[in-house]
Amino acid sequence: MGAGVARRLLELGHCVVGLDNLNDYYDIRLKEYRLSFLLAHPRFVFYRHDLRQPASLEEAFAAQPIAAVINLAAQAGVRYSLLHPQLYYETNVMGVLHLLEAMRRHGVSKFVLASTSSLYSQGVGPYREDQPVHQPRSPYAASKRAAELLAYTYHYHYGIDVSVLRYFTVYGPAGRPDMSILRFIHWLATDQPLHIYGDGRQARDFTFIDDIVEGTILALRPLGYEIVNLGGGEVISLQLLIDELAQRLGARPRLIHHEAQASDLERTWADTTLARELLGWQPAIDFQVGLDRTIDWYRANRDWVGNLHFHAD
Repeated sequence: MGAGVARRLLELGHCVVGLDNLNDYYDIRLKEYRLSFLLAHPRFVFYRHDLRQPASLEEAFAAQPIAAVINLAAQAGVRYSLLHPQLYYETNVMGVLHLLEAMRRHGVSKFVLASTSSLYSQGVGPYREDQPVHQPRSPYAASKRAAELLAYTYHYHYGIDVSVLRYFTVYGPAGRPDMSILRFIHWLATDQPLHIYGDGRQARDFTFIDDIVEGTILALRPLGYEIVNLGGGEVISLQLLIDELAQRLGARPRLIHHEAQASDLERTWADTTLARELLGWQPAIDFQVGLDRTIDWYRANRDWVGNLHFHAD
Protein backbone atom coordinates (compact mmCIF):
# COMPACT_ATOMS: atom_id res chain seq x y z
CA MET A 1 0.00 0.00 0.00
CA GLY A 2 2.77 2.42 0.93
CA ALA A 3 4.54 1.78 -2.37
CA GLY A 4 1.37 2.49 -4.31
CA VAL A 5 0.80 5.78 -2.53
CA ALA A 6 4.43 6.79 -3.03
CA ARG A 7 4.31 5.98 -6.76
CA ARG A 8 1.14 8.00 -7.25
CA LEU A 9 2.56 11.00 -5.38
CA LEU A 10 5.67 10.86 -7.56
CA GLU A 11 3.48 10.75 -10.67
CA LEU A 12 1.73 13.87 -9.39
CA GLY A 13 5.08 15.68 -9.19
CA HIS A 14 5.78 15.48 -5.46
CA CYS A 15 9.00 14.54 -3.72
CA VAL A 16 8.59 11.50 -1.47
CA VAL A 17 10.64 10.35 1.50
CA GLY A 18 10.08 6.66 2.27
CA LEU A 19 10.78 4.96 5.59
CA ASP A 20 10.51 1.20 6.07
CA ASN A 21 12.29 -1.38 8.18
CA LEU A 22 11.57 -4.12 5.58
CA ASN A 23 10.71 -6.62 8.29
CA ASP A 24 10.19 -10.27 7.43
CA TYR A 25 6.60 -10.72 8.65
CA TYR A 26 5.95 -11.73 5.04
CA ASP A 27 8.38 -12.52 2.23
CA ILE A 28 10.77 -9.61 1.87
CA ARG A 29 11.19 -10.27 -1.88
CA LEU A 30 7.76 -8.79 -2.46
CA LYS A 31 8.73 -5.65 -0.54
CA GLU A 32 11.94 -5.37 -2.55
CA TYR A 33 9.95 -5.72 -5.78
CA ARG A 34 7.70 -2.79 -4.83
CA LEU A 35 10.64 -0.72 -3.62
CA SER A 36 12.63 -1.24 -6.82
CA PHE A 37 10.21 0.94 -8.82
CA LEU A 38 10.53 3.77 -6.32
CA LEU A 39 14.30 3.71 -6.02
CA ALA A 40 14.59 4.33 -9.75
CA HIS A 41 12.82 7.70 -9.37
CA PRO A 42 14.98 10.83 -8.84
CA ARG A 43 12.47 12.44 -6.45
CA PHE A 44 12.34 9.48 -4.08
CA VAL A 45 14.56 9.19 -1.00
CA PHE A 46 14.59 6.00 1.07
CA TYR A 47 15.61 5.34 4.66
CA ARG A 48 15.64 1.86 6.12
CA HIS A 49 14.45 2.92 9.55
CA ASP A 50 12.34 1.35 12.26
CA LEU A 51 9.59 3.48 13.83
CA ARG A 52 10.24 1.74 17.14
CA GLN A 53 13.57 3.57 17.31
CA PRO A 54 12.80 7.31 17.61
CA ALA A 55 16.41 8.39 17.09
CA SER A 56 16.39 6.87 13.61
CA LEU A 57 13.58 9.20 12.51
CA GLU A 58 15.62 12.32 13.17
CA GLU A 59 17.83 11.82 10.11
CA ALA A 60 14.85 11.79 7.75
CA PHE A 61 13.04 14.73 9.36
CA ALA A 62 16.18 16.87 9.60
CA ALA A 63 17.46 16.22 6.07
CA GLN A 64 14.64 17.89 4.13
CA PRO A 65 11.44 19.88 4.74
CA ILE A 66 8.41 17.61 5.11
CA ALA A 67 4.91 18.87 4.34
CA ALA A 68 2.93 15.86 5.56
CA VAL A 69 3.36 12.39 7.01
CA ILE A 70 1.35 9.43 5.71
CA ASN A 71 1.79 6.57 8.16
CA LEU A 72 1.06 3.29 6.40
CA ALA A 73 3.66 1.47 8.47
CA ALA A 74 2.22 -1.05 10.89
CA GLN A 75 2.72 -4.54 12.14
CA ALA A 76 -0.06 -6.24 10.21
CA GLY A 77 -1.96 -9.47 10.77
CA VAL A 78 -4.88 -10.13 13.10
CA ARG A 79 -4.09 -13.72 14.12
CA TYR A 80 -0.35 -13.10 14.43
CA SER A 81 -1.08 -10.35 16.94
CA LEU A 82 -2.44 -12.91 19.40
CA LEU A 83 0.97 -14.58 19.42
CA HIS A 84 3.08 -11.41 19.53
CA PRO A 85 1.01 -8.63 21.17
CA GLN A 86 4.05 -6.70 22.40
CA LEU A 87 5.34 -6.29 18.85
CA TYR A 88 2.02 -4.73 17.82
CA TYR A 89 2.03 -2.30 20.70
CA GLU A 90 5.65 -1.28 20.03
CA THR A 91 5.08 -0.73 16.31
CA ASN A 92 1.48 0.45 15.97
CA VAL A 93 1.30 2.60 19.10
CA MET A 94 4.82 3.59 20.12
CA GLY A 95 5.80 3.94 16.45
CA VAL A 96 2.94 6.41 15.96
CA LEU A 97 4.00 8.28 19.10
CA HIS A 98 7.55 8.59 17.78
CA LEU A 99 6.25 9.93 14.46
CA LEU A 100 3.97 12.46 16.14
CA GLU A 101 6.79 13.65 18.36
CA ALA A 102 9.07 14.10 15.33
CA MET A 103 6.28 16.03 13.59
CA ARG A 104 5.82 18.26 16.62
CA ARG A 105 9.54 19.02 16.86
CA HIS A 106 9.88 19.79 13.15
CA GLY A 107 6.62 21.68 12.64
CA VAL A 108 4.93 19.16 10.33
CA SER A 109 1.21 19.88 10.49
CA LYS A 110 -0.54 17.11 8.47
CA PHE A 111 -0.84 13.46 9.47
CA VAL A 112 -2.63 10.68 7.60
CA LEU A 113 -2.95 7.53 9.70
CA ALA A 114 -3.89 4.11 8.37
CA SER A 115 -6.41 2.36 10.60
CA THR A 116 -8.57 -0.71 10.10
CA SER A 117 -12.04 -2.13 9.62
CA SER A 118 -11.08 -4.74 12.24
CA LEU A 119 -12.32 -2.25 14.84
CA TYR A 120 -15.94 -2.85 13.82
CA SER A 121 -16.78 -5.95 15.83
CA GLN A 122 -20.44 -5.23 16.67
CA GLY A 123 -23.46 -5.47 14.36
CA VAL A 124 -23.61 -6.49 10.70
CA GLY A 125 -22.98 -3.17 8.94
CA PRO A 126 -22.71 -1.12 6.93
CA TYR A 127 -20.43 0.43 9.53
CA ARG A 128 -20.33 4.17 10.14
CA GLU A 129 -17.39 5.99 11.63
CA ASP A 130 -19.44 7.12 14.64
CA GLN A 131 -20.34 3.58 15.70
CA PRO A 132 -18.81 2.26 18.95
CA VAL A 133 -15.44 0.52 18.55
CA HIS A 134 -14.80 -0.27 22.21
CA GLN A 135 -14.51 -4.06 21.93
CA PRO A 136 -11.53 -4.89 19.68
CA ARG A 137 -11.13 -8.63 19.16
CA SER A 138 -7.38 -8.68 18.65
CA PRO A 139 -4.25 -6.89 19.88
CA TYR A 140 -3.89 -5.66 16.29
CA ALA A 141 -7.28 -3.90 16.37
CA ALA A 142 -6.63 -2.59 19.88
CA SER A 143 -3.29 -1.12 18.81
CA LYS A 144 -4.92 0.64 15.87
CA ARG A 145 -7.59 2.18 18.10
CA ALA A 146 -4.91 3.33 20.51
CA ALA A 147 -3.09 5.01 17.61
CA GLU A 148 -6.29 6.81 16.57
CA LEU A 149 -6.73 8.20 20.08
CA LEU A 150 -3.09 9.19 20.36
CA ALA A 151 -3.34 11.12 17.09
CA TYR A 152 -6.35 12.98 18.46
CA THR A 153 -4.35 14.05 21.52
CA TYR A 154 -1.68 15.58 19.28
CA HIS A 155 -4.36 17.27 17.21
CA TYR A 156 -5.89 18.75 20.36
CA HIS A 157 -2.67 19.99 21.95
CA TYR A 158 -0.47 20.82 18.96
CA GLY A 159 -2.92 21.53 16.12
CA ILE A 160 -1.75 18.64 13.94
CA ASP A 161 -4.37 18.06 11.24
CA VAL A 162 -5.27 14.35 11.26
CA SER A 163 -7.01 12.11 8.75
CA VAL A 164 -7.58 8.61 10.13
CA LEU A 165 -8.47 6.16 7.37
CA ARG A 166 -10.13 2.88 8.26
CA TYR A 167 -9.28 0.60 5.36
CA PHE A 168 -11.48 -2.35 4.45
CA THR A 169 -9.58 -5.47 3.23
CA VAL A 170 -7.20 -4.06 0.63
CA TYR A 171 -6.21 -6.29 -2.30
CA GLY A 172 -4.68 -6.04 -5.76
CA PRO A 173 -1.42 -6.54 -7.69
CA ALA A 174 1.65 -7.08 -5.50
CA GLY A 175 -0.61 -7.52 -2.49
CA ARG A 176 0.35 -9.20 0.74
CA PRO A 177 0.87 -12.97 0.47
CA ASP A 178 -0.71 -13.51 3.90
CA MET A 179 -4.05 -12.10 2.65
CA SER A 180 -6.69 -14.40 1.22
CA ILE A 181 -6.90 -13.25 -2.41
CA LEU A 182 -3.26 -13.64 -3.42
CA ARG A 183 -2.93 -16.83 -1.38
CA PHE A 184 -6.00 -18.36 -2.99
CA ILE A 185 -4.86 -17.38 -6.48
CA HIS A 186 -1.52 -19.06 -5.91
CA TRP A 187 -2.97 -22.18 -4.33
CA LEU A 188 -5.55 -22.59 -7.10
CA ALA A 189 -3.01 -21.92 -9.85
CA THR A 190 -0.67 -24.56 -8.43
CA ASP A 191 -3.37 -27.11 -7.56
CA GLN A 192 -2.84 -26.85 -3.82
CA PRO A 193 -5.61 -27.12 -1.23
CA LEU A 194 -7.10 -23.93 0.19
CA HIS A 195 -6.98 -23.51 3.96
CA ILE A 196 -10.24 -22.02 5.25
CA TYR A 197 -10.94 -20.90 8.81
CA GLY A 198 -14.62 -21.37 9.54
CA ASP A 199 -17.38 -22.41 7.15
CA GLY A 200 -16.61 -19.94 4.35
CA ARG A 201 -19.69 -17.81 4.94
CA GLN A 202 -17.73 -14.99 6.56
CA ALA A 203 -17.73 -11.94 4.29
CA ARG A 204 -15.48 -8.98 3.56
CA ASP A 205 -15.78 -5.60 1.94
CA PHE A 206 -12.83 -5.93 -0.44
CA THR A 207 -11.25 -2.68 -1.65
CA PHE A 208 -8.95 -2.48 -4.67
CA ILE A 209 -5.52 -0.97 -4.06
CA ASP A 210 -5.88 1.83 -6.64
CA ASP A 211 -9.00 3.09 -4.88
CA ILE A 212 -7.21 3.03 -1.53
CA VAL A 213 -4.28 4.96 -3.01
CA GLU A 214 -6.62 7.61 -4.39
CA GLY A 215 -8.51 7.98 -1.11
CA THR A 216 -5.30 8.20 0.90
CA ILE A 217 -3.96 11.04 -1.21
CA LEU A 218 -7.28 12.89 -1.09
CA ALA A 219 -7.08 12.67 2.70
CA LEU A 220 -4.06 15.00 2.65
CA ARG A 221 -6.50 17.91 2.56
CA PRO A 222 -7.16 19.80 5.83
CA LEU A 223 -9.84 18.05 7.87
CA GLY A 224 -9.10 18.97 11.47
CA TYR A 225 -9.49 15.52 12.98
CA GLU A 226 -11.63 13.03 11.09
CA ILE A 227 -12.01 9.26 10.94
CA VAL A 228 -13.06 8.11 7.46
CA ASN A 229 -13.93 4.67 6.07
CA LEU A 230 -12.48 3.59 2.73
CA GLY A 231 -14.25 0.48 1.46
CA GLY A 232 -15.23 -1.11 -1.81
CA GLY A 233 -18.96 -1.18 -1.08
CA GLU A 234 -19.48 -4.84 -2.00
CA VAL A 235 -19.75 -7.57 0.63
CA ILE A 236 -18.27 -10.82 -0.72
CA SER A 237 -18.35 -14.12 1.13
CA LEU A 238 -15.23 -16.24 1.26
CA GLN A 239 -17.01 -19.00 -0.62
CA LEU A 240 -18.05 -16.62 -3.41
CA LEU A 241 -14.47 -15.34 -3.64
CA ILE A 242 -13.20 -18.90 -4.07
CA ASP A 243 -15.81 -19.64 -6.74
CA GLU A 244 -14.92 -16.49 -8.69
CA LEU A 245 -11.19 -17.23 -8.58
CA ALA A 246 -11.63 -20.90 -9.47
CA GLN A 247 -13.72 -20.00 -12.51
CA ARG A 248 -11.13 -17.53 -13.76
CA LEU A 249 -8.23 -19.90 -13.20
CA GLY A 250 -9.99 -22.99 -14.51
CA ALA A 251 -9.32 -24.78 -11.23
CA ARG A 252 -11.28 -27.12 -9.02
CA PRO A 253 -10.81 -25.95 -5.43
CA ARG A 254 -9.98 -28.41 -2.69
CA LEU A 255 -10.80 -26.98 0.73
CA ILE A 256 -9.25 -27.79 4.09
CA HIS A 257 -11.41 -26.35 6.85
CA HIS A 258 -9.98 -25.25 10.18
CA GLU A 259 -11.73 -24.06 13.29
CA ALA A 260 -12.92 -20.47 13.08
CA GLN A 261 -10.66 -17.99 14.84
CA ALA A 262 -12.14 -15.99 17.70
CA SER A 263 -10.32 -12.87 16.50
CA ASP A 264 -11.86 -12.99 13.02
CA LEU A 265 -14.91 -10.89 12.18
CA GLU A 266 -17.97 -12.47 10.59
CA ARG A 267 -18.46 -9.55 8.20
CA THR A 268 -17.01 -6.17 7.28
CA TRP A 269 -18.99 -3.60 5.32
CA ALA A 270 -18.14 0.07 4.92
CA ASP A 271 -20.52 2.98 4.92
CA THR A 272 -18.52 5.41 2.75
CA THR A 273 -20.90 8.37 2.94
CA LEU A 274 -18.37 10.44 4.88
CA ALA A 275 -15.62 9.70 2.36
CA ARG A 276 -17.83 11.06 -0.41
CA GLU A 277 -18.76 14.15 1.60
CA LEU A 278 -15.30 15.06 2.92
CA LEU A 279 -12.95 13.71 0.25
CA GLY A 280 -15.09 13.47 -2.87
CA TRP A 281 -14.07 9.81 -2.94
CA GLN A 282 -15.87 6.69 -3.96
CA PRO A 283 -14.52 3.34 -5.17
CA ALA A 284 -14.04 3.15 -8.93
CA ILE A 285 -12.87 -0.46 -9.39
CA ASP A 286 -15.56 -3.08 -8.84
CA PHE A 287 -14.74 -6.51 -7.47
CA GLN A 288 -14.86 -8.37 -10.79
CA VAL A 289 -12.42 -5.97 -12.45
CA GLY A 290 -10.18 -6.00 -9.38
CA LEU A 291 -9.93 -9.79 -9.42
CA ASP A 292 -9.08 -9.79 -13.13
CA ARG A 293 -6.28 -7.25 -12.61
CA THR A 294 -4.87 -9.16 -9.66
CA ILE A 295 -4.84 -12.46 -11.55
CA ASP A 296 -3.24 -10.76 -14.57
CA TRP A 297 -0.45 -9.47 -12.34
CA TYR A 298 0.07 -12.89 -10.79
CA ARG A 299 0.32 -14.55 -14.18
CA ALA A 300 2.75 -11.93 -15.49
CA ASN A 301 5.02 -12.38 -12.46
CA ARG A 302 4.45 -16.04 -11.70
CA ASP A 303 8.08 -17.03 -12.31
CA TRP A 304 9.15 -15.33 -9.09
CA VAL A 305 5.87 -14.82 -7.22
CA GLY A 306 5.33 -18.57 -7.21
CA ASN A 307 8.47 -18.92 -5.07
CA LEU A 308 7.18 -16.65 -2.31
CA HIS A 309 6.18 -18.11 1.02
CA PHE A 310 2.38 -18.14 1.31
CA HIS A 311 1.17 -18.48 4.91
CA ALA A 312 -1.45 -21.16 5.53
CA ASP A 313 -2.66 -19.27 8.61
